[in-house]
Amino acid sequence: MKPNDAVIQVSDLSLYIDTTILDHINLSIPRGAVVGLVGRNGAGKSTLLRCMVGLTEPTQGAAKLLGCPALDLSDPVRERLGYVAQTPDLFEWMEVHEHLRAIGRAYPRWNEERCLVLACRLGLPMGGRVKNLSVGDQQKLAVVLALAHDPDVLLLDEPVSNLDPMTRNEFMRSLFVDRRLGEETDERGVLDAERTIVISSHLLSDLERVVSHVAFIRQGRLQLFEAWDAMLEHFRLIPQPGSDLPRAAVVCQNPAAAQCVIDTRLAPVWADKGRALSLDELFMELNS
Repeated sequence: MKPNDAVIQVSDLSLYIDTTILDHINLSIPRGAVVGLVGRNGAGKSTLLRCMVGLTEPTQGAAKLLGCPALDLSDPVRERLGYVAQTPDLFEWMEVHEHLRAIGRAYPRWNEERCLVLACRLGLPMGGRVKNLSVGDQQKLAVVLALAHDPDVLLLDEPVSNLDPMTRNEFMRSLFVDRRLGEETDERGVLDAERTIVISSHLLSDLERVVSHVAFIRQGRLQLFEAWDAMLEHFRLIPQPGSDLPRAAVVCQNPAAAQCVIDTRLAPVWADKGRALSLDELFMELNS
């Protein structure tokens, strides 16, 4: 994929505030991708998402959304963007229904019926003030606000951490259903039917069911970015081998457990000598 084909493009992005928070991140996310952003607490996931949407200015490098610089997003690009922060930034003094209408007026594509259906699916209480909502219900409100205008690009920072399993399932469904089927086109006359999603979450079993790609980040560095199907097909956990394994084939090593993860595309003879990993297991190996 050429950089110009990327819906989200991060180029040599670094951020230093007393210490290194992000370290030379390069990432090209294609249209329609569902990217799981995975890393330990403090790895830089939230900061990277904030840089992607232009809320944090990097020390060097840049991010682009839909070809537009993140620090200078045009109104048409903002209208196609949905973002949920780890801690929702809400108008606490408003009634819930007032909050929804207030934000809705800012988006030409806001759909009142869609908004109410989403609120119902997630079990969002519509009465009372936002400040009186539980943490989980505030998270539901933030999700509805991000989805009700049917965005083409969604960036979500731990959006389901305070939701129960049933509500998490409804949320995941809402990411992929009810895409607009009308004749609207962008300024180039192109219909954007595919939604591009970047979602940070510690609930890896939820992510594993929906992602097309996974980006692993550790201590501000991008460890690995790959299609999840390719990881399932080609990554294998094997006992620590001898010197006959090409060094380039080693994805990561776990000396304490005397094992390593290899990419069998670079070592075909090992393809049948290990086992595939779940997303949770791969995360553990990369952070061992």
